[in-house]
Amino acid sequence: MVFGFFKKKKHQQNVRVLEDGSDAESGIRFSSELVPRLKSDHQELLVIYQAIQKRFAEGDLGGTVSKLADFRYLLQDHLLTENVRFYLYLSQQFAEDETNSELIRGFRQEMDAIGRIVLRFLDRYEKMADDHGLANSFLQEFGEIGAVLTKRIKKEEQTLYPLYLPHY
Repeated sequence: MVFGFFKKKKHQQNVRVLEDGSDAESGIRFSSELVPRLKSDHQELLVIYQAIQKRFAEGDLGGTVSKLADFRYLLQDHLLTENVRFYLYLSQQFAEDETNSELIRGFRQEMDAIGRIVLRFLDRYEKMADDHGLANSFLQEFGEIGAVLTKRIKKEEQTLYPLYLPHY
């Protein structure tokens, strides 16, 4: 019994304290670089989106498809980072706060649905350079995707990202 006390005490002394003041065993840790990185991803996605528009307007279907691949790569990386680092951190921080937990869960579910739609869109149009018939419906769908993503980015940056704070 006494040895268990010393063992536990020794373990507590060796626990590494993270930048948010929690210990390494408490789950996903806060990263002061995460939200700036996610915002930077948003800006880069918008730049790539505009490059896709430009290439398509010029009739460069091969260049359009190439930029769509760049968009896919960055979007998938962004979504993975958001899911693994951002949403899990917020979920653990607000586990006892039903209102914010529901807000976070709703944002996550909405983004999962948007992500699936965008990835299906990218799957469909990655063959556009070989199947020029796809170009007829591309612009309208691309505009719809852009409108949804722009609205979502604004919502995330104004409503959700401010919740990402160190735990004290």
